[in-house]
Amino acid sequence: MHFLVFLCLLIFYLPVAANAEYFYYVCDSFEGTSTGNYTNNSTYQSNLNLLFSALRSNSTGNGFAAGTVGAVPDKVTGIALCRGDLDTSTCSTCLSRTLDILNLCPYYKTAWMWYNSCNMYFSSQYFLSSLANSPNQNLYNINNVTVDPARFDGAVLQLMSEMKSWAVNNSTKLFATGVATNFSTEYPIIYGLVQCTPDMTKSQCQDCLQHLIDDFPKFVSGRIGARTIGIHCNIRYESGPFYEGPHMVRIDGTLSSQVLPPVINKSSKTKSNVKAVAITIPVVAAVLLLAIFCFSVYKKRSHRRKTFLSELVNSELNKENIESFLFGLSTLKAATVNFDESNKLGEGGFGAVYKGTLPNGEEVAVKRLSQSSAQGLEELKNELVIVAKLKHKNLVRVVGVCLEGQEKLLVYEFLPNRSLDTFLFDNERRQELDWIKRLAIINGIARGLLYLHEESQLNIIHRDLKASNILLDSHMNPKISDFGLARLFLVDQTVHVTRRVVGTFGYMAPEYALHGRYSIKSDVFSFGVLLLEIITGKRCCGTFDTELSEDLLSSTWEQWTAGTITNIIDTFMNCPTNEIIRYIHIGLLCVQEDLMDRPRMSEVVIMLVSNTVSLQEEKIIY
Repeated sequence: MHFLVFLCLLIFYLPVAANAEYFYYVCDSFEGTSTGNYTNNSTYQSNLNLLFSALRSNSTGNGFAAGTVGAVPDKVTGIALCRGDLDTSTCSTCLSRTLDILNLCPYYKTAWMWYNSCNMYFSSQYFLSSLANSPNQNLYNINNVTVDPARFDGAVLQLMSEMKSWAVNNSTKLFATGVATNFSTEYPIIYGLVQCTPDMTKSQCQDCLQHLIDDFPKFVSGRIGARTIGIHCNIRYESGPFYEGPHMVRIDGTLSSQVLPPVINKSSKTKSNVKAVAITIPVVAAVLLLAIFCFSVYKKRSHRRKTFLSELVNSELNKENIESFLFGLSTLKAATVNFDESNKLGEGGFGAVYKGTLPNGEEVAVKRLSQSSAQGLEELKNELVIVAKLKHKNLVRVVGVCLEGQEKLLVYEFLPNRSLDTFLFDNERRQELDWIKRLAIINGIARGLLYLHEESQLNIIHRDLKASNILLDSHMNPKISDFGLARLFLVDQTVHVTRRVVGTFGYMAPEYALHGRYSIKSDVFSFGVLLLEIITGKRCCGTFDTELSEDLLSSTWEQWTAGTITNIIDTFMNCPTNEIIRYIHIGLLCVQEDLMDRPRMSEVVIMLVSNTVSLQEEKIIY
């Protein structure tokens, strides 16, 4: 067995270099045994390249991906994980660097690469169903704590335990960071991090982290920094910062060491009465203030909703330099040749979209809102704020806006491949969508929707997710478009009721179409319909049999219950049957009639990227 370990096992950290990117790698070691080599231009090498591409693509949404490509003996399984605090761009950059492992471990069927920001592991042996955190490695700083090391070690273990609890109970990424302050005069701040792969259950993550924490004192006692890395969970602490963003956990040595003096109570009726009054008055006052506040909130709720967007526009766009978002009407008329019909890309309920070319040569798509559109100035500001503030690889980017005279126009990036429906429902162009492309499109849409629902600073319900609102760039990467129908919802609200039902029938969840109730679960329903369209190549309101005139969901459900689900798979695709059946299962879970039975998008993304997550039994399909 060839075993390579980079010489950073006992690396010396300079205090200013806590964030330096170092790497650790292992070649040809699967649970301590050799897995052999592959040859150049072999099937295994091709499968490995496909796996690397899929892992990098699929992990940029929530920073995690796992999967398998090929069949034995050329089957290769891999897992990729980014540090939980990283944005998608940093995650993607780091995962691109893991290609170095192919040069460091040439032709080995198993290898593991670890950077400060991400890691990737692949093997010819299937390991996703195993909870073993192997391979793993302990790394530590060679410098020691010299002042009260026992107290320092105690603070580290306490911090690790608190972060473990936070990650398991509060994070969908099973990730937490934290600091311990004022435990050591030598190192007044200790920084920590714990993380599990998101495909683990809470209980599995807790056990994995606890095992690492229990073993920590065996090799890190008195060290100023250390970590244990593994393929399923890892922990780390340092005397200097090494992660981005806020601290999720904070413990303080001065607070924990304080002992409050006991209250000396000299029994007295007078003092008891005074004490009772002293307690009662603040409580009553607090209740009254709370009642007044709630009443005020109730009375002003409508007004707040009207002013919220305009205030947000002003606060956000002033920071972003509003001038860079504004276009003159003459500029956009010149760009589109006065909105010539030959430049029209399409037309929806809110107006037409035209292709244009700006003076700097940049191609754009200009959305010209119709004068009769119900989308007034405030709704235009809504879309501007949402699109300008949200930045994700699977969302359409806004370039600018024009508000001049009666004209209301939005300027977007131009995407040459137009929308998904122009491929999916065209018998010739659909042949360009093989399973790998459709897989990437499904996962990209899921990651974009997850960002809208849970990961953006604004939580967005799209309300009109459909194939024509999924645009494709030159590399066929999907981008969710048309936020004109989106509505902001407050953090403490999960369901809205509207008298103005907007969207597209066939994609609408039953509670929305029939009762006007919409929530993030409404978008999940639309995603499920879209997923099934991508797999079948059929419109949601199309027909499989012209005599029966069945809709997509009914046909899929009947084929599923009859055990003939492969009959609905698009014949243009050549794909692994088990994998595609799993995706159909996920789609059916998303279109369940009861919204409470549907998964959240965070759960959907994990189900899509990990074969280790068991799928629940679907109930009533609408």
